[in-house]
Amino acid sequence: MTLPTTTPTQHRRAILIMIGATILWSIAGVFTRHLDHAASFEVTFWRSFFCGITLVVWFVYTRGVSGAVSYVRESGKPGLISGFMWATMFTCFMIALTLTSTANTLIVNALSPLFATLLAWFVLKQKIATRTWLAIAAAMTGMIIMFANQAGGGWLGTIIAFGVPVAAAINLVTLKKTGAHVDLAPAVLIGAIISCVITLPLSFPFAASMKDVILLAILGVFQLGIPCVMMVRASEHLSAPELALLGLLEVLMGPLWSWLGAGEVPAGSTLVGGAIVLAALIANEVVPQRIE
Repeated sequence: MTLPTTTPTQHRRAILIMIGATILWSIAGVFTRHLDHAASFEVTFWRSFFCGITLVVWFVYTRGVSGAVSYVRESGKPGLISGFMWATMFTCFMIALTLTSTANTLIVNALSPLFATLLAWFVLKQKIATRTWLAIAAAMTGMIIMFANQAGGGWLGTIIAFGVPVAAAINLVTLKKTGAHVDLAPAVLIGAIISCVITLPLSFPFAASMKDVILLAILGVFQLGIPCVMMVRASEHLSAPELALLGLLEVLMGPLWSWLGAGEVPAGSTLVGGAIVLAALIANEVVPQRIE
């Protein structure tokens, strides 16, 4: 669906930009698998640090120093709230990747739209369509299948991964309740700064090798900072359902890169449960709105 103020050319370009952003997001797992010594909090610190540097450079380049400062400052209290939620997402995502498979982490992350819908129903008293209740039930079934056969410490990483959709839902519902609108880019920068401040003392003593720092710099710049800017551009010409569906490509591409680049083969229960979750999410977006 093309937005009213968007031309077909802009719409097609936005789709390509969003696909590019999704592909960049999906490289986190395979890069994490090649780290030598960096532990979970240190991994989060370095990725957030380089993401923040990337956004600062971009803001200064496009707006100048004073314009960049004003851009971030204008987000105000809503931007700070959103920033804390982004910091939670950054931290939970990277810690989860160090404790469980890429597939488990990304499938749990993909539940963000359903979590936001549930929280909006509970806090904002928004009605939930029948198709969404069915999608939630199906997604829960998929997650139960995923958990059922997890061995070792994989279940802990999967539980931590739930911090991402929970924080995303709190972020969205809080902003809706206050009637605030926060531009994604400065909120992500605030989140990166908060994440650095929180994880820095937990990262000592630093154990990352030079190879680790380089890999985490690549993640900070190319897996987080640049895709953020790309999503901001794409979101101007894409609807929310389109963004949600294109974002699911990360769930498909991430495990594929980890399999090809690190030999990480998803467990059978993850494949079955993940397929159910993805089917539920896709159906919730494509089923006609008239089915309530």
